[in-house]
Amino acid sequence: MWRRLLLLSWLAVLPLNASAELRHYVAALDQSQWRLLQNSPVACTLEHDIPSYGRAVFTSKAGKNINLQFTLDMWQKPDAVTNAKLLSKAPMWRPGVMSRTIMELHYQKYFNGEVPKKAAWTMLNELERGMEPTFYYTDWNDRDSTVAVGLSAANFRGEYADFKQCLAKLLPYSFDDIAFTVLTYETGGTELTRSSKAQLARVEQYLTYDPDVELVLIDGYTDSYGGRSINQKVSEKRADSLKELFVAKGIAADRIHAVGHGERRHVALNTSADERERNRRVVIRMSKPEE
Repeated sequence: MWRRLLLLSWLAVLPLNASAELRHYVAALDQSQWRLLQNSPVACTLEHDIPSYGRAVFTSKAGKNINLQFTLDMWQKPDAVTNAKLLSKAPMWRPGVMSRTIMELHYQKYFNGEVPKKAAWTMLNELERGMEPTFYYTDWNDRDSTVAVGLSAANFRGEYADFKQCLAKLLPYSFDDIAFTVLTYETGGTELTRSSKAQLARVEQYLTYDPDVELVLIDGYTDSYGGRSINQKVSEKRADSLKELFVAKGIAADRIHAVGHGERRHVALNTSADERERNRRVVIRMSKPEE
């Protein structure tokens, strides 16, 4: 009886030609391995190998909003835009448990398959309860062949618990939130204003965990009070002090360019205290490799 139910369950979930040959990729019990590949306050990555097919990757990054993305990293990328269906199905050792649809999606030509946040969370929830999120689509090289790609729930829960702990420790701001930073100073010298000290602490904290920053541009400025030569030296000192800080955080000195501009390039007039504070600044611009 259970074999008949299992067969009916499979036939019900096939989104395409039910008479097509089915090729099923999923890790066997002794093959199924989940790994917490990244575990830091800037990124959490949970990865699973799919034998003879590719990888399943869940990723969340530091930011103001909670985010989660799933990527089906295929060894062979789609050769055409392909319609696919994502379902949660029971593994072979759980006969009689019916499947349910999570979402329908499209594979773009030459790109990996991606699943948005809400559906990605559903996939994790289904894995936690022992189900197999499975993608079904027609092979773009053989229209008479249907492909099923499953994520095994075997050995999942332990790594998932660590993944959730990682998510709880993600920083509440991203690289984009600090990549362009303006710090302002008290009158004279290199003493930052209170709010700028807090912003610099955020930058320092982020750089402690992210080794991928490849270029830092630091431009120092002053207001127009005092002699030009003195202001030039003050701006250089402000820029150089930040360069020393970034070098201490592990960024190679040859990737940091610090320049003092003195009282040139004002962003405000110098007729009030607030305007002069805006001109007493250092602008930090950072970049990292595109993903």
